[in-house]
Amino acid sequence: MVFLIQQTLLFAVPLMIVALAGVCAERSGVINLALEGIMIFGAFIGVLFIRVMQETGMFEQEQGQILMLLTMVVSAVCGALFSLLLAFSAINLKADQTIGGTALNMLAPAIVLFFIIMLIQQTKMGMAEGGAASWFMIRPSTFGLPKDHSWGPFIDVFINKVYLSTYICLAVFVLVSVFLYKTRLGLRLRACGENPQAADSLGINVYKMRYMGVMLSGALAGMGGFTYALTTANCTATGAVAGYGFLALAVMIFGNWTPLNIALGGLLFGLFKCIAATYATLDINGDGIYLLNEIGVSPYIYRILPYVITLIVLAFTSKSSRVPKAEGIPYDKGQR
Repeated sequence: MVFLIQQTLLFAVPLMIVALAGVCAERSGVINLALEGIMIFGAFIGVLFIRVMQETGMFEQEQGQILMLLTMVVSAVCGALFSLLLAFSAINLKADQTIGGTALNMLAPAIVLFFIIMLIQQTKMGMAEGGAASWFMIRPSTFGLPKDHSWGPFIDVFINKVYLSTYICLAVFVLVSVFLYKTRLGLRLRACGENPQAADSLGINVYKMRYMGVMLSGALAGMGGFTYALTTANCTATGAVAGYGFLALAVMIFGNWTPLNIALGGLLFGLFKCIAATYATLDINGDGIYLLNEIGVSPYIYRILPYVITLIVLAFTSKSSRVPKAEGIPYDKGQR
């Protein structure tokens, strides 16, 4: 059960932070379907930054935690910059936001694959054999605790063999949630997604608020992308994140655009993702019997289970979802 809880957190936390990224954009009135693309871009930038820092020798082995923190910041900044493409097309050009997000989802893997192949061919970046597929395989330290050290059965679940990035993302999740729902600036941002004309009449700059919402969304998605690559290390040769961006959109809708429900939804889907990834070695009863592997169910069933559960949950909860009223509608000052 300790293993199950730890692995569930690894899958659930990036899902939660990326789902909250979608909330930030959509509460401001912009549909962000580009979460998948921004995650891919953030993962690429994070891994590239780590490799460059390791090649230059600027960080020693015992400074791995500092490097990881700095990389999360760099991924967040680059994710925010990449999201400006969506913000400019949706806010200034008033382009269709669904098409804009889809375009970024197609653009990001192409850009990432191009640069990965270029780096492999020209610089090698100190990589092991395996080409682009091995490029994302990084293993920074977690909390830096000795493997044989024990703080007790309960504390070990949350400290030993747990990535520090997990708790950083949880802290960011709480801070952004407080910002959105407990601050004046957050109230202004949400007003722009409900009634931008009324917000403008009160002196709120709708364009600025929507830019802020999209950039905050990009920063969280970029950070989530790197965290996913760091903690699961199963990105493909193109840096694809196994549909996590789209799954985060489902969690956002399931959570009704509210942080607490998103956290619960993220834990639920994270549990099924954990089962799908570890069913062959999951000892539920602690008796050395891998029950899920012994019952003879095809491994493909476990792999599609998170997405099937997503469809089922959305089918029962979508009717009660309350979408921001001005979501996806370009702002026009002359409209009343």
